[in-house]
Amino acid sequence: MAVIGATGMVGQMMLKCLEQRNFRLKELIPAASVRSAGKKVKFKGKDIKVVTVREALNQKPDIALFSAGAAVSLEWAPLFAEQETTVIDNSSAWRMEPDIPLIVPEINAHSIGRNSRIIANPNCSTIQLVMAIAPLHLRYRIRRLVVSTYQSVSGTGLKAWNQLQNEIQGRNGEMAYPHPIFMNCIPHCDQFQENGYTREEMKLVNETRKILETPGISITATCVRVPVTVGHSESVNIEFEEEIDIEEVKILLDNFPGIILLDNPSDNLYPMPANCRDRDEVFVGRLRRDLSQPNSLNLWVVSDNLRKGAATNAVQVAEQVVQMYS
Repeated sequence: MAVIGATGMVGQMMLKCLEQRNFRLKELIPAASVRSAGKKVKFKGKDIKVVTVREALNQKPDIALFSAGAAVSLEWAPLFAEQETTVIDNSSAWRMEPDIPLIVPEINAHSIGRNSRIIANPNCSTIQLVMAIAPLHLRYRIRRLVVSTYQSVSGTGLKAWNQLQNEIQGRNGEMAYPHPIFMNCIPHCDQFQENGYTREEMKLVNETRKILETPGISITATCVRVPVTVGHSESVNIEFEEEIDIEEVKILLDNFPGIILLDNPSDNLYPMPANCRDRDEVFVGRLRRDLSQPNSLNLWVVSDNLRKGAATNAVQVAEQVVQMYS
């Protein structure tokens, strides 16, 4: 297996997840930019030399996990795919291509075909959203979603992480955002589009429809960056086609793989980024009827965006691929 972008935040987490999940590896090929080639990464107690993407390609790995940005994926993923390497790509490059599966294994692993040479990993905020709503959609059918996100700086990358740390310490440094993030909330995730929404907001709309295979769901989103290091939070309002039963909703969520229901407000128990960090599960709580609208529900969804929102989901996809060919 090759890990492209092995020195980055998500790439490092991919290595950690591969090790923790005891993924069956004959050989690990960590790769990164020419600038990072020659560095070493640690895997299972060993230091392994980082190679260039070209060198990784020449070694013809069975699987390549990509987390080096859309530009790298657009250039290199087809070259790996041509030599029958299965590419699992964490960037936005391939997600909305009609013939590229966009996979959250607990929901739509069936969409992976034996000829799927490029498989897209969804956006971090999308993954935790669909994990929480998929079991409810199967039972009650979703008509409309209103999503507001509270996204950590690690979703932007190391530059944003450093900006927050510098501001906390009162140091000057390079800015990832157009405004300070410490003691602030910035309603601006990714680039603004002509329709007034950001790319992050439109990813939530388009990717959710594709994963759930339901293009008719009405979805609107507002994405906000908050001064949290790891862990995205989402306030989700759902209108269903059918009447809901709150107790059944709790059972559906509690029984869905990868979901932890944490919903006891009387004891101050509800999901927070502080208790989801370095966890692979998606935490759901604050379940309550929307008193303003029939057949509607409010809930709060939190997950570690570097793990289930990126690295863990990609490794889970790789596990599905190995199982398919076993």
